[in-house]
Amino acid sequence: MNLLTRIRTLARVRALPDHELPEVAQSVAIIMDGNGRWAKRRGLPPAAGHRAGARLVRRVVEDSIDVGIHDLSIFAFSTENWSRPQDEVDALMEIFAETIERELPDLVEQGVRVRFIGRKDRAPEGLRRRMAAMEDRTELNARLNLWVAFDYGGRAELVEAARRIVESGVEPQEIDENVFAANLYAPELPDPDLLIRTSGELRISNFLLWQLAYSELVFVDKLWPDFDERDLRASLAEYASRRRRFGGR
Repeated sequence: MNLLTRIRTLARVRALPDHELPEVAQSVAIIMDGNGRWAKRRGLPPAAGHRAGARLVRRVVEDSIDVGIHDLSIFAFSTENWSRPQDEVDALMEIFAETIERELPDLVEQGVRVRFIGRKDRAPEGLRRRMAAMEDRTELNARLNLWVAFDYGGRAELVEAARRIVESGVEPQEIDENVFAANLYAPELPDPDLLIRTSGELRISNFLLWQLAYSELVFVDKLWPDFDERDLRASLAEYASRRRRFGGR
């Protein structure tokens, strides 16, 4: 089986029941792709797909808790997404605000800590307030860390890290990987063990460029609103079947 065929068939890996699930990736990142295509196939506006995708996040968070994931990073809105039609962007901002209002009480109760990574200054003021409230209300939770990448771009993060290092006056010879990592948006975010991307696209789309250096990648053919617990478990089983060498043998 060649590499492309293997990647295309990962979504069909057998999902294992709880008692058979091997070592679980502790830090998982997801590119939630395919909302627009999901809506288009149903003759619906893009906003309907985004709402369906937003509703799915809660279930995936709950499934992640059940299987033992400790850090879950999701790509919610990229720096490039601002170039979409204005009505779609406006709808997305409304959906983000609605999702926070709807899900906050339950996330607090389930012990989920929420952190937003990326820029916040370009978001509507009301959405910024809701983001801050969610971070404050969940700050002491420790059952699962949910990292929401909003107005995020991997290249922009690296540029900002370089700018911070220069402004701090660090001498060039003192700059190493630890110094650079300490100046990223969220230095506490563990490097993902596993990246999952839905919709069958085979790229990482400017997501966590520094952090994904040695992550295992799994590409699932399903569109994001159709992703379910079996797909998550199948992806985790595929991850567990691989040997991670980190550049060694």
